[in-house]
Amino acid sequence: MISKSTPRQRGTHLSRSTFWALAAFALPPLFAAVPTYNKDIAPILNSQCALYHRPGEVAPFPLLTFQDAAKRAALIASVASKGFMPPWKPEPGFGKFQHERRLTADQIALLDAWAKAGAPEGNPMDRPPAPSFAEGWQGGEPNLVLKAGNGFNVPADGNDRFQCFVLPLNLEQDSYIQTAEFRPGNRRVVHHGVIYVDETGAARRLAANSPDGSYPCFGGPRVASTGLLAGWAPGTITEAGDPQLSIPVKKGTDLVLQVHYHPSGKPETDISSVGVTFSGPPARGRTSLIMVNTNLDIAPGDSHYVVKSSLTMPRDVEFSGIFPHAHWLCKDMKVDAHLPNGETTHLVWIKDWDFNWQGGCRYEKPVPLPKGTRVDLEYTFDNSDK
Repeated sequence: MISKSTPRQRGTHLSRSTFWALAAFALPPLFAAVPTYNKDIAPILNSQCALYHRPGEVAPFPLLTFQDAAKRAALIASVASKGFMPPWKPEPGFGKFQHERRLTADQIALLDAWAKAGAPEGNPMDRPPAPSFAEGWQGGEPNLVLKAGNGFNVPADGNDRFQCFVLPLNLEQDSYIQTAEFRPGNRRVVHHGVIYVDETGAARRLAANSPDGSYPCFGGPRVASTGLLAGWAPGTITEAGDPQLSIPVKKGTDLVLQVHYHPSGKPETDISSVGVTFSGPPARGRTSLIMVNTNLDIAPGDSHYVVKSSLTMPRDVEFSGIFPHAHWLCKDMKVDAHLPNGETTHLVWIKDWDFNWQGGCRYEKPVPLPKGTRVDLEYTFDNSDK
């Protein structure tokens, strides 16, 4: 993961309608009839948009009913045609992921034709069932719930805040974590969260003089973490972990929750939490690999500064997911695996990085990488004034 400067440092030296009789004629030949919400549009919105566009989530309005969608038909068609929505950054063909929020050309054309036809509702018998979402913990009821602080105050404006909360597990013996799920308390200000493991007590010492067991931590937890358990960003779907891949944790271990806060325009308070589910010993090993290059020296005006990092697999492994991460100046990121037989496996490519839309990507199937595979990371930064 690459960390870098905030937006204010950009450009500085860095170290580090028509009649109904005519409507069908105006449609593309693809459609034999005018698209309707119930038959054509609702299935698209339910599968690709409702996860964000529902009460309590990050999107500014819901898209769960005909009334919700019809008054925004032109907007929906516009942002879909531009690729702005739904927010899914990885390029097709560079990793196949679960829960991809990607519209096909036919779906985009349907949205456009529906909006131009005046957003008809259609036959109520064609309407699909409303989407359902897990209430509460997505990964199942946890054995232990840890609260982050006692109410962290986020000011109305100013810079984004990165705060780490120390969450003691208070284990009486060595144990095994099957699932660790982050649950944001105040979605208006929580941008994302990452859960680390600290077996050393170093994070506890950093937070020793704070009233809520936290400390500032831009760029990372500021301690030598012994593992990264999970991450969350809006739209993340947390599933129950695999007990065969549980994570051993020693007695005395703390979890460190890094939360990225962004001001909402008014004072806010957040108490986020982590739900932990325990299981027995794993049948297979599991770990997180963090690739990073902190040797940044971007000159003012440099619009194409390339940063690279490599890691060779010491044994046969399977990649289950990837979490691309950068900050404001990044514009392109690519990760490839070069196998010992000379073949290349593309792990992810994001051509138009957007700091506001980041999150973990879980592969549709685990990606096998034999011993000796070299994983190459390449990030490109833009420090120009454009």
